[in-house]
Amino acid sequence: MMFDASRKSIKTLATACLVGSTMMATQAMAQTTINLGYNGAPDPDKNAVHVFATNLQSLVEEKTNGEIQLRLYPNSMLGEEQERMEQTMSSPMLNIASFAGVSPIADEIFVSAIPFLFDDFDAARDFFDEGSYWQEVEKVVKERSGIDMLAVVEEGGFLAFTNNKTPISHPDDFAGLRFRAMDPSQVALYEAFGASGTPIPWTEVYMALRTGVADGQMNPPMYIILGSLHEVQTYLTLANIQYSNQFLVGNGQMIESWEEETRNAFLEAVAEANQQAREHNEAQVEERIAYLEAQGMEVIRPSEEELLAFREIGQPAYLEWLSERGIDQHWIALALEDAGQEELLD
Repeated sequence: MMFDASRKSIKTLATACLVGSTMMATQAMAQTTINLGYNGAPDPDKNAVHVFATNLQSLVEEKTNGEIQLRLYPNSMLGEEQERMEQTMSSPMLNIASFAGVSPIADEIFVSAIPFLFDDFDAARDFFDEGSYWQEVEKVVKERSGIDMLAVVEEGGFLAFTNNKTPISHPDDFAGLRFRAMDPSQVALYEAFGASGTPIPWTEVYMALRTGVADGQMNPPMYIILGSLHEVQTYLTLANIQYSNQFLVGNGQMIESWEEETRNAFLEAVAEANQQAREHNEAQVEERIAYLEAQGMEVIRPSEEELLAFREIGQPAYLEWLSERGIDQHWIALALEDAGQEELLD
């Protein structure tokens, strides 16, 4: 399977990197300009990740008194997900990765995408900022790859379904549809609802939808606007099934090579930029939905009963997929306890 091969490739590289490189550490200490790669256009009105990146760029320079400066590479200019993660392991740089980038190192990250794990933004933020599960994820990623997980970056709200075939308000409406998937976890979710899923890189999504390779996809409203997907999609279903996030990661040797004062200033900048991005993101959600509606999309808001149907199918199917994937029950239990959903353990 493509993602299994990617995982082996990254883990092999991670082992080599962790053997150590005094030369690279020395290089990092001398480095003043750090590359930061991420997906999406450099447009603050359409890309919440870019808002975070530009805020971070300014704050890092300010708080380190110019000792560290960031050079931004949007639009996957430094490569797709796996390429950027490999670069982050082997060179002094930063990257904003999706699940597709981090999962080859730590499959356990998929546990945080259990459907309907969070009721709102506050619940999701507490889970990642304070929870035991996420602290363990950060630890294993560092142990396996040398990469520091620095921040959980919101990318535009909770995930919504779009398609160009039929209004979707209930899982039964998925029957026979073909969906673009970001990663294997989304494939499992679509299959549980009666659709099929195919992993397609973000840079190819618009054309896949336009040409009929896929009928629909799942993303927050921000990404639908960012990718101009409203031009090739008719229906928008606000099922709020998963929290939409990416991950700021950095080369651990680089960060450890900095003087303590510099490192603390950098981490303070990360925290402040993330808070600013969260506030910006949450304030824009309803405005983005209204924009998509004005562009001609039909907005479907499932009832509580319909959302329950999504949950009753989606959660058990996803938990079964996690087990089939070989993810230890320990991780699932930790996450469900942090999210206050221990009843799913029964």
